[in-house]
Amino acid sequence: MAEAALGSAQVGADANSAMRTTSAAASPDRAEDTRIAEDVSDIASPSPAEPDARRLRIEAHDDRVVATLDRPERRNAIDQSMIDELHALCAELEERPRTLVLTGAGGIFAAGADIAQLRERTGDDARRGINATAFDRIRHLPMPVIAAVDGFALGGGAELAYAADIRIGTPRVRFGNPEPGLGIIAAAGAAWRLPEIVGHARASELLLTARVIDAEEALSWGVLSSVHEPDALLDAAHAIADRIAANSARATILTKRALLAPRAEHPAIDGELQAELFDSADKRARMTAFLERKKK
Repeated sequence: MAEAALGSAQVGADANSAMRTTSAAASPDRAEDTRIAEDVSDIASPSPAEPDARRLRIEAHDDRVVATLDRPERRNAIDQSMIDELHALCAELEERPRTLVLTGAGGIFAAGADIAQLRERTGDDARRGINATAFDRIRHLPMPVIAAVDGFALGGGAELAYAADIRIGTPRVRFGNPEPGLGIIAAAGAAWRLPEIVGHARASELLLTARVIDAEEALSWGVLSSVHEPDALLDAAHAIADRIAANSARATILTKRALLAPRAEHPAIDGELQAELFDSADKRARMTAFLERKKK
């Protein structure tokens, strides 16, 4: 019995030691998350010089639009003015569909929603879904959305990136949803989009612990599809847009529509979308050109 008691005590001691070791091993991550939170905390202070400044820098082309979140003095924090400009951009792209590339100025995608504004929002504001509505509109744009992410993509910035169809990044990327630490939840898409991207278990870990992940982990989990050096990031985004542009625009639009359709609508919706394309002149011309190339 004494030996059994001693063995039990030793197991308990080993367990406690292991717990201390685990805690010590975890503490660097917690310290890093805290450092990141402190590093971006100055976005809580409104800038008196910027009320009328544009939040998006737009570069429009025939087949794509590059929209740069351009508020680097506030780590590209997403405020009401930026949301309004995103809505205006969506209206333009709904009217004239083109691929959208979203990126951020100053080596940062977006360090979150503007905390100074968030602090003053009420329950009625939450029910309006101010950021969620804009991000959902981006998600449902007719043509693909590519998020070219550098540096921080935290909180609302992460949720904006999650709304894209394709995400690429740099080695400096940091994704995270620290909302619970601020007394709120990630309510602009993370709770349902992140599980679709990384699976329920991993999404639960990130959203419940507010842990921040780096580019390597984001790539391995599927948050990012590729990683590029910062000076090559936009070139990589344009290369993806080039591949999209080489395809039938209508087929691309309908492919995205099929991808976003609920599972219950498949396979019926696929047949309906395909029926439109089968009867199109573009399909016949592209297939004829393909067959003629094979003859050569």
